[in-house]
Amino acid sequence: MTDDSAPVRFDTKIAVLLRDDLQTWQRLNVTAFLVSGLGTRVPEVIGEPYADADGTEYLPMFRQPVLVFAGSKELMTTAHTRAVGRGVTMAVFTSDLFATGHDEANRAAVRAVERAAMGLVGLAVHGPRNAVDKILKGASMHS
Repeated sequence: MTDDSAPVRFDTKIAVLLRDDLQTWQRLNVTAFLVSGLGTRVPEVIGEPYADADGTEYLPMFRQPVLVFAGSKELMTTAHTRAVGRGVTMAVFTSDLFATGHDEANRAAVRAVERAAMGLVGLAVHGPRNAVDKILKGASMHS
């Protein structure tokens, strides 16, 4: 017999790093956008669809927690460099994206800037637990 209430320890980690100077609405918006792409590249992070007792169906969600961290502009750059170096699955959000209005404009805004000058305000990573921990070293849990 298995204990469904026992905590599960995942081999991988999903984490979001937000720049610590963002406004509340920006933090929420950036987090939503960043995690939206992970399931398309890493489908195994998505669980099964939900249904309530009445049979109403709901979309599936991540099957593991998403940890949200905050850090300085400098830490954001360092974490991005670490993530690129480790080759983990990553999404980025730059300050330029606050001024765009649709997906094509978002991609054009990122494409127009070299990596070192992107103006990162958020990133999401998925990878082995220890790799994600090293990428986010120095960040604090978002409060």
